[in-house]
Amino acid sequence: MKIQAVKLYENGFMTRPFALGGEDGPDKFDGSVRYRSTVQNFVIDTGSEVILVDTGLPKEYPDMVPDETSQIYLGSRIKDYVSALKELGYEPSQVTKILVTHKHEDHTGELRSFPNAKIYLSPEEADAMKLDGPNVVRVKYQSGPYHTFDASEKIVDGVYLLPAKGHTLGNSIIVAESDGLFYMMHGDVTYTDEALYENKLSVVFEDQAAARDTLNRVRAFVQKNPTVYCSTHTPLGYENLEAKRVVDLNNPPTPIPPGEIVKKEATGKYICSVCGKVYDPAEGDPEHGIPAGTPFEALPADWKCPRCRQPKEKFNRA
Repeated sequence: MKIQAVKLYENGFMTRPFALGGEDGPDKFDGSVRYRSTVQNFVIDTGSEVILVDTGLPKEYPDMVPDETSQIYLGSRIKDYVSALKELGYEPSQVTKILVTHKHEDHTGELRSFPNAKIYLSPEEADAMKLDGPNVVRVKYQSGPYHTFDASEKIVDGVYLLPAKGHTLGNSIIVAESDGLFYMMHGDVTYTDEALYENKLSVVFEDQAAARDTLNRVRAFVQKNPTVYCSTHTPLGYENLEAKRVVDLNNPPTPIPPGEIVKKEATGKYICSVCGKVYDPAEGDPEHGIPAGTPFEALPADWKCPRCRQPKEKFNRA
């Protein structure tokens, strides 16, 4: 089995209150502290199948333009998803299965590019995305308990999809077993590995109690099993993978500060930092009473993201 990172964005950042402030409150953490941020997903080559774990952002997705209020900045684009996958040596036609951790657009943006692949995801996420059809598999987690998790779905030998609710109502984790190691690709159970080591939730969840239960199970899992923790939004995700670095909760990694941020000219659009929804003033939000031509700055204070219902302050300029 071969596991690789599909690298999509680099040189971003997230603030400590965003990454760790879900339970104690963001005001309890130093907002001047930033962690590195990136975007990468993963591909599992079993030798007979090519399996994707999430599919990045849509190709047309605009880059964020961060400012002093940004809680998370994904970084600058390296490549679109399909191009990055091809650079690893895989054509879309070779992909047999896609395992979706959750519905947010930075994890599902290019599902459309793999019309022949079977898409595995929880029923809750399938409903939220309105996904249906012969290639959509609504996972029922019928393969029994898996270590610290009460249920699992065996996808192929050595690859399991686990229920990990909290970040979203149908969030899942993928674990691939290879050469005595457990590679955990978890979507956004944490945004940065520092949160795993410090046992903290991010500020982004749909069910806080479920998110806490999931993080407890993850921490119990990594204490009992040699686990390579493969995150989506920190370069530690691919650094851990490439070094086959196993989690040791008693020895947290030393944080590396983000590098210099290259800013681009703003377009007038804004992007939800949680789910990836783009607010385009030219289109407005007619479904919620916002007519076309309404600048983001003119939106009511109580306006929320049409997709994930997060408040305005979760949006970044694009």
